[in-house]
Amino acid sequence: MDLPTVAIVGRPNVGKSTLFNRLVGRKLALVDDRPGVTRDRREGDGSIGDVAFRIIDTAGLEQADADSLLGRMRAQTEAAILESDAVLFVIDARAGVLPADRPFAELVRRAGIPVILIANKAEGGAGMAGAYEAFSLGLGDPIPFSAEHGEGLGSLQDALRDVLPEPDEDDEDDGEGGKGLRVAIVGRPNAGKSTLINRMIGEDRLLVGPEAGITRDSISLDWEWRGRKIKLHDTAGMRRRARIDDKLEKLAVSDGLRAVRFAEVVVVLLDATIPFEKQDLTIVDLVESEGRSLVIGLNKWDLVADQPGLLKTLREDCTRLLPQVRGVSVVSLSGLGGEGIDKLMQAVVDASEVWSRRVSTARINAWLTDALQRNPPPAVSGRRIKIRYGTQVKSRPPHFALFGNQLDALPKSYTRYLVNGIREAFELPGTPIRLSLRTTKNPFEKG
Repeated sequence: MDLPTVAIVGRPNVGKSTLFNRLVGRKLALVDDRPGVTRDRREGDGSIGDVAFRIIDTAGLEQADADSLLGRMRAQTEAAILESDAVLFVIDARAGVLPADRPFAELVRRAGIPVILIANKAEGGAGMAGAYEAFSLGLGDPIPFSAEHGEGLGSLQDALRDVLPEPDEDDEDDGEGGKGLRVAIVGRPNAGKSTLINRMIGEDRLLVGPEAGITRDSISLDWEWRGRKIKLHDTAGMRRRARIDDKLEKLAVSDGLRAVRFAEVVVVLLDATIPFEKQDLTIVDLVESEGRSLVIGLNKWDLVADQPGLLKTLREDCTRLLPQVRGVSVVSLSGLGGEGIDKLMQAVVDASEVWSRRVSTARINAWLTDALQRNPPPAVSGRRIKIRYGTQVKSRPPHFALFGNQLDALPKSYTRYLVNGIREAFELPGTPIRLSLRTTKNPFEKG
């Protein structure tokens, strides 16, 4: 269903992200006491009773030079206003109407779309004086509200019902296939994640710039590639935990980790000028431990493309440094120039198919018989370990179980031999593989 769109705007620290979380019913947006936490515009499906809408959380409106970070944040907010069916203009009722509120009230008035004035932080009547003062903005009757405690939702529901168009039901989601392949883009700060996604979708939807660490919230975007629906997740840059002192950065990284857990394919984006740093390897390890399918993107390739043989060398480095995801696709690309995006997306689709692959029990046991003949398991206390049979218990990621006796004593080196054999025999390059060893109970053993 094509829902009407509502943007939340206002100066910094008036409670826009808290209101966003209240309307979507989940803590999606990062919230902190300090101003300016939100930078990119974040979208979610919101509702109050029977009124459903697409809600956009925006950065706080501030006067700034257009080329500065604050200026680029303001441009993102203005773009959100122009694409919305209605605007929720939020003020801090306890602080009252400040001089900074007035030029932005004029901005939303000039946009020519319905505006609902929210006097937030008015819980318990503490901000009623500021709510009455909001009449002076000329945006109609303010709604005394508390995003923190949910007070005023009934009045907001009535106001939204009056101004929003009816949802367009022509574009109903067509079941499971309509949800799209979930792809998270992760990496160190300043690897070019937001720039790449902007190039993919063909618009400056995400805030970018030379400053490292611009992205804070994990932003999800719907996109279509070659007729296939994709849900892209941009994430904050991930640094070593020991270097993260700021509470807000910890929240941003935690939000990125959540995006990894809910993704089907994770693209780990490396800076091709300084690839395979220790933190890059840590991020890949994290993705593998979460069981997500994986693609490695070498971004900023245009800066090193004049070095012959470099791509082959980096692929060899990948095999040596990341044996747990042997065979993973390594794709060179330039998010700024747009080169290599089709190759990257084809690798993403292929990785998803490998991640979802199932192998018949007959094929597994035929392979197992051959593997055991070539390299039998070692003996423990004079008694040889026996592996009797195997099967695949699930996919996404591929998970195999082997049954036999004394399997808890099987050396890790032999387990690696089996995992590598499974990866090669059943064409499972680059995907995490889980292997469970299950010792069958001896019916003659007294217990």
